[in-house]
Formats: sequence, C-alpha cells, structure tokens
Amino acid sequence: MKRWTIFALLLPLAGCASQPCDTPWSESRCREESLLYQNDLLQAKLLIVSGDPETYELANVLLKRAAPHDKTGETEFYKAVMLIRMGPQVDEVLELLQQAVDKGHPHATALMYKIYAEPYLLETPDPLKAETYRARYAELDVAKSGYPSFEKALSLVGALVDQPAALAGAHAPDP
Repeated sequence: MKRWTIFALLLPLAGCASQPCDTPWSESRCREESLLYQNDLLQAKLLIVSGDPETYELANVLLKRAAPHDKTGETEFYKAVMLIRMGPQVDEVLELLQQAVDKGHPHATALMYKIYAEPYLLETPDPLKAETYRARYAELDVAKSGYPSFEKALSLVGALVDQPAALAGAHAPDP
C-alpha cells in the first residue's frame, strides 16, 4: 500500500515534464515551476557575480535545481563561470561551455571564442577554433538582431571571468 501512495504523490511532480500546459491546473503548475526556475537562476547569477567564493556552494545548488528547466544553456554557462572563478578546471569548463553553445547561448559562444583566440585558460591559441565560434555567434538570432553585438558579448564575458578578484575585493572588509 505504501508503494502506491508514494507513486500517487510523485505523479503531480511530473506535471510540466510529462504534459504540455494545456489545462488550467497544469498551466498554473507550469507557471509556478517557471517562476521558481527564474528565481533560482537569478539568485545563482547574483551569487556568482558577487565574487564571494563562500556563496558558490549555494549558487551551485540553485543551478542544479534550475538545470532541468533550462533550454538556453544559461545554467551551463554560469557553472562554467563559477568554475573559472574557483580556479579553472579547464576540461570541465570547456565541456559546460560547449553544452551551452550547443543550446545557442550567445555568451558561452563568445567565451569559447575568447578561450581559443587569446588563449584564455589554454596555453596556445587556436585561431581556427576561435573563428568557428565567432561564425557560430554570427548565426545566432541575437547576433542577427544586433544585440548584443559580438564585441559587447566579449566585453561582458571578459568582465565576468577576468575580474573576479576585483569584484570580490569590493565586498571585503577594510583592514
């Protein structure tokens, strides 16, 4: 009897994952899940951008909770930014960024360009790979609309990954 009760309780949790939002109940449930996803993602971004390594554990939990609802690659992108700030685990960062690029995330695409063009995180540049990511960015809808421009996207990712110590220092107490 307990198994059936547990099964019956788990069915509503499948809500949006298994059905489209076409009934009033499922629309309400999907709306709630969407708002929770947006909240988790926003909080995680704020924690990561704050530059305080003590908040990364919470940011990681929020990103994990948001990940099943993310279709844009944003969770993978911010996980990669967080790993870079913690001390880059290059293989994991590249894997996360590639997942985000595959989902069409513009900032992940710009960061992959930066990694291979400068090189950033790598020892030698790879101009061919860098140009591949620049070309992929040009194919994105945001690039076709002109916002953000490739240069703006590069500037943003540069600020996110190049200056974490400066951001963290802004929150440190005076000696």
